[in-house]
Amino acid sequence: MTRGNVVVELVQVQSASKRWDLSRPRTWAIIAVGLLLIALICGFVWMQRSPPNLRYASASATQEWVKAWQAGEVVALVRHTERCDRSTNTCLGPADGITQAGSIAAADVGRGFTQLGLEKTQFFSSPLTRTLQTAHYMLGHDAVAAEWLETCGPTMRNELVAHKTPGQNMILVTHSGCIADFERQTGYPRAVAAEYGSTVLARIDAQGKLDVIGIMNPEGWQRLTK
Repeated sequence: MTRGNVVVELVQVQSASKRWDLSRPRTWAIIAVGLLLIALICGFVWMQRSPPNLRYASASATQEWVKAWQAGEVVALVRHTERCDRSTNTCLGPADGITQAGSIAAADVGRGFTQLGLEKTQFFSSPLTRTLQTAHYMLGHDAVAAEWLETCGPTMRNELVAHKTPGQNMILVTHSGCIADFERQTGYPRAVAAEYGSTVLARIDAQGKLDVIGIMNPEGWQRLTK
């Protein structure tokens, strides 16, 4: 290697080192932009784990699924509200039921459904105490107990389609495990676990075609009912 080549290489190394000198503000700015891009990409991937959060849906998207509800094409899977046996809050009654706070939360969710209209709606619940209580406090009357909303499993999606009556919405009060089964079978195998009182909405048309609409968490109903 000639002396000239050595000098050129040294200049290139020094130039590269200078560009990435951590004492320079410009270097930190480049690093910050890179980290921001990585965070945005990771955030997008994370959001795709679960169905869309309908609390943040556009006005046109909201109108579209509300129209489907009015046509009797929607199935709503609602997780029961706060369990008594996993909370320090005051129980509503039996230990296998919900808390008093859970009954209030259930009523709030029920007001959201009432605002949508219940004329074309069938109402079912898992036969366990916590789901039956949630259902009662949601709409002020008992739901029809259905064993398949407790057992769930690999046929959950098909059960929904099979039980759906054309022109009738279905509200199904069930469990987080059942909602997870449904999400796995509809393209969301890594969905975040359903919180107390949250709802997964899906549309099933007259031909039995199912499309997941999104998730409505308890606070999301407040926006809809304003």
